[in-house]
Amino acid sequence: KSAIGAMRAGAYDYITKPFDVDAVADGTDCVIAGIMEHIEEAGVHSGDSSCSLPPVNVSAPMLDQIRETTRALARELGVVGLMNVQYALRGNRLYVIEVNPRGSRTVPFVAKATGIPFAKIAARVGAGETLAELGVTERVPEHVSVKVPVFPFRKFPGVDTILGPEMRSTGEVMGMGHDFGVALWRGMLAAGEGLPLSGAALFSVGDDDKHDILPAARTLHELGFSLMATRGTAAAIRAAGLPCTMVNKVAEGRPHVVDALVNGEIALLFTTMDAAPAEESFSMRRTALVQHVPYFTTVAGALAAAHAIAAAHQGSPKAQTRSVQEYHQAPGFDPDSAPTDRVGYR
Repeated sequence: KSAIGAMRAGAYDYITKPFDVDAVADGTDCVIAGIMEHIEEAGVHSGDSSCSLPPVNVSAPMLDQIRETTRALARELGVVGLMNVQYALRGNRLYVIEVNPRGSRTVPFVAKATGIPFAKIAARVGAGETLAELGVTERVPEHVSVKVPVFPFRKFPGVDTILGPEMRSTGEVMGMGHDFGVALWRGMLAAGEGLPLSGAALFSVGDDDKHDILPAARTLHELGFSLMATRGTAAAIRAAGLPCTMVNKVAEGRPHVVDALVNGEIALLFTTMDAAPAEESFSMRRTALVQHVPYFTTVAGALAAAHAIAAAHQGSPKAQTRSVQEYHQAPGFDPDSAPTDRVGYR
């Protein structure tokens, strides 16, 4: 246990922000299909992490570096067709995790987010056409699209719901909106995990996460949520000047956190892996799942959820619903007059 604890403590010094990049190349030129920013930190399987296109928390110079690095990799590897690159960003330093000269699971998401059929383009490139002949260029949409994974945990009662390097999701959905919060709210709703707009939010996080979770707690408090937390987390929230009701951990006696979940007192749960003994932490997540209480097991997920709820409070995400075709309609572009050989528009 001490070795595992030391390993986890040291790992916090290397937490990075992961990205997925899909691109298509013809052996000479390379066009970026989409840059996706993962919501979860590196260490969670890319298929289990929600991601946004375009990225929302990355500087323009870093995005340019990602583009140039991707193009350089495509040239050096002589890629013809689709390519996927996974990056990790720590501070201002960009790391290449892996490069795959093939189509990835994110290609359908990127195609729907941008309105450009990249699988079709890759097939025509593979048949000998060039990107210049096809008129393909990068398109960064003005709207935001968020990919949200769908998990089968309710079908497997004994499985822990904590996310890690092994892929757990069995599907994914997509939310679109004028900003990240609205898109994520819609995506969560489509995944069957709609977020509440009021109620009590329960926090139980490890020592390394207590400071980082405070922005989510503050946002929810300002939106009218009541805050509840286990002893150590409650102390951190109160020290930040926020009101918080302390609730017992299971080992501290009843009524405890699981009782509160079973009794319907909790609308939202935030708990990280090292917040409690493994068995107790599992019981919290499992009970939340059974009671249909949305829960998040990482700080990044908690911050994103708070952002989505805040966006929903500013105006119903269900309002001003637009079709995918409307999102893809570029200003001044008439799809009926577009040349049919320009596959980026068909």
